[in-house]
Amino acid sequence: MAEGEVLFSLRRLGESRAVAPVSDGPPAASQGPPPAKPPAGPPAEPLAEPRAAPPAVPAAGPTAALRDDLLELRSRQAFTLDASRPEAVAKRHALGLRTARENIADLCDAGSFVEYGALAFAAQRSRRSLDDLVRNTPADGMVTGIGSVNAAAIGAERSRAVVMAYDATVLAGTQGTRNHQKTDRMLGIALAQKLPVVLFAEGGGGRPGDVDMPIVAGLHVPTFASFARLSGRVPVLGIAAGRCFAGNAALLGCCDTIIATRSSSIGMGGPAMVEGGGLGRFRPEEIGPGESQSRSGVVDILVEDEAEAVAVARRYLSLFQGRIDRWQEGDPAALRELLPANRLRVYAVRTVVEAIVDLGSAVELRAGFGAGVVTALARIEGRPVGVLASNPAHLGGAIDADAADKAARFMQLCDAHGLPIVSLIDTPGFMVGPEIETRGQVRHVSRMFIVAAQLRVPVVAVVLRKAYGLGAMAMGAGGMHAPLATASWPSGEFGAMGLEGAVELGFRKELEATPAGAERDAVRARLVEAQYAKGKALNMAATLEIDAVIDPAETRSWLAAVLGSAKVAEPGLGRFIDAW
Repeated sequence: MAEGEVLFSLRRLGESRAVAPVSDGPPAASQGPPPAKPPAGPPAEPLAEPRAAPPAVPAAGPTAALRDDLLELRSRQAFTLDASRPEAVAKRHALGLRTARENIADLCDAGSFVEYGALAFAAQRSRRSLDDLVRNTPADGMVTGIGSVNAAAIGAERSRAVVMAYDATVLAGTQGTRNHQKTDRMLGIALAQKLPVVLFAEGGGGRPGDVDMPIVAGLHVPTFASFARLSGRVPVLGIAAGRCFAGNAALLGCCDTIIATRSSSIGMGGPAMVEGGGLGRFRPEEIGPGESQSRSGVVDILVEDEAEAVAVARRYLSLFQGRIDRWQEGDPAALRELLPANRLRVYAVRTVVEAIVDLGSAVELRAGFGAGVVTALARIEGRPVGVLASNPAHLGGAIDADAADKAARFMQLCDAHGLPIVSLIDTPGFMVGPEIETRGQVRHVSRMFIVAAQLRVPVVAVVLRKAYGLGAMAMGAGGMHAPLATASWPSGEFGAMGLEGAVELGFRKELEATPAGAERDAVRARLVEAQYAKGKALNMAATLEIDAVIDPAETRSWLAAVLGSAKVAEPGLGRFIDAW
């Protein structure tokens, strides 16, 4: 995994659960998927406990005893399963990838998936035989339905989710007339029933070969608008492995969060479209590779393979499924040792985050983008929260355009789905200078103020060290009194701007009047020390500019107590003009 990403406990993928087509003999066993990689990271939480593989669908008694109509149904159903297409499955496995049905079986709790639209086939009856279409375009290249995820830990009612997976072994996972109809059906159910949506998005975009429908361009298709309409209403998670181009990528881009494998390719046009536009010839792997899309901010969580993607998806979904009753915590006293005594030395803020939240609960988002802040979903005493943390290892914690965009979007995600936000502050302010202003810094950083001003969820802030200027105010949802509560560790230091800059600006005459060299340096150091003493956390608390100064070892219990009285307001109009 990329450096800084939260490691997840993975469970070994079970064997394929597909059944063979109906025949006079017993069903043939399907080829299993590639073995999952060994587990990595901290011990698994209850949410990651191994689950039994669902059994193959049993035959309903001797075939001779069945009516003809039931035999016909069973025959058609068999063609939708992986076991009826061993060659296509074998090719998939040879690429190190899994089938759509294998991914769904791994994501959903055993036996819980109820499929919709399984008997569909491609709208190409005028150019292909019915037998050909039934055998070779099962489910019109998309498996859709409703299943439960994490029911054992969360409960059956809160665990239901809409799951949709393009089938790359059927017409390259392209978007056909009927699988658009299936998608629209599931999106309507998700909206009406307030169900999370998981989309396995691999595929090549629109399919020009569906000729049964009398249409010219198909630009009236409602799928993209319907999918986008879910944003902010239900959690929407996208997963990409293999090649995800054009329309498939457009749906993926509408998701709240995107999980992608390193070997994935994600782009608004695949090789054929790029070449057709006169832009050159490229291999699919050269267009939007996973690691590049992680650095650009398109991909939120980069993983090694589909097994890890599904394991992460289960953990991610759990954080939108409510509180849990069981959790583990580390030694709170360890927090006292995580910051160096030297205020100029950096530290690993991810270690601080992991020490505060429930053990193994953190799922970091966009680790490869906007390095100035760390964003993660986690739990504190079983309650899901969003954690926004300054990263002093990048630009000393200064907030640049990418970090501001990352923070603003993360606040929107938490607000949309009712997750309180814990802000851990250690920043000298917004990044300044001629170079950063060429990137629209003024507009980008102002997003943090605009989004924070609209939040319906409570924000709780803890200053770890530096809290200077507008950047600290933005990390504090607009100001130190904007959060439900603001505390500081004793190491906290505050000011209208960074201490060194304040001295250079405010005491320029005194410094210029002092001979350059060691004497001026001594004066400067003395003035900085005076500013530091003035801005210590204890003085801020004494003037009521913050609410408390706490022992680092009390951080977790203090946060839990404050969050215990926190209320999430009802959604408002949600109307504002984004700064960017």
